Amino acid sequence: MTLATKLGVSKSWQPAYAAAARPTALEREMAAFEAKSILVPLGGADWQRTSGHTFETNTAEDWATIERQSAIYHRDRQAREVLTFLAASKDEPSYGWQTNNYGHSLQTATRALRDGADEDMVVLSLLHDIGQNIAPVTHGEFCAAMLKQFLSDDYLWLLSYHTVFQRYHRFNHPTSDRLGREKFRGHPAFELTAYFCEKYDQNAMEPDYPTLPLEAFQAMVYRFFNKEPRFVGRR
Repeated sequence: MTLATKLGVSKSWQPAYAAAARPTALEREMAAFEAKSILVPLGGADWQRTSGHTFETNTAEDWATIERQSAIYHRDRQAREVLTFLAASKDEPSYGWQTNNYGHSLQTATRALRDGADEDMVVLSLLHDIGQNIAPVTHGEFCAAMLKQFLSDDYLWLLSYHTVFQRYHRFNHPTSDRLGREKFRGHPAFELTAYFCEKYDQNAMEPDYPTLPLEAFQAMVYRFFNKEPRFVGRR
């Protein structure tokens, strides 16, 4: 006896409800898809998969496998994905400047290179605004987090605070706090950040500047991400 019969509830609604409750063809297809064991290919011919499906069920051997293979996995992939991400903005429009963010990034790096800056500074210059369209207000911190394992503390500070130092150069901006950087005077990276903004960044929007192409920096970016990291894991 059904619950409806026990309660004396009319069954007139049941056929319509049953029809509505039946899964559609799309729902059946999705359920079948989700039920399959989907295994993506491994990164190497001799690589192994973990025996567990969660952190909690992984064995010590599983973790050793992950640590060993992830180091190889990330070795070139970080550089490749960063370059791909930057290159994807090549044809993006500008919101008023005479060059777009892609051109600005290349020009900043070109200026740093021609000024004799070290490779870390050149790569930093190339990537300093890479998060501009994703995190416009915090794009400095965005880049600093991305490069944290490979840059010195002074360079990371520069990335995080360069937007504050940029305001000094907004001579005709009606509301910009040009002296906002002064609260950081005395910091070990103050002069470095001021120099970066003046010589490489705030002036890197000239449409006719002889800017080097992205290909000129690719080898540097690969070397950068293949350096021994300053630390492993979270910090």
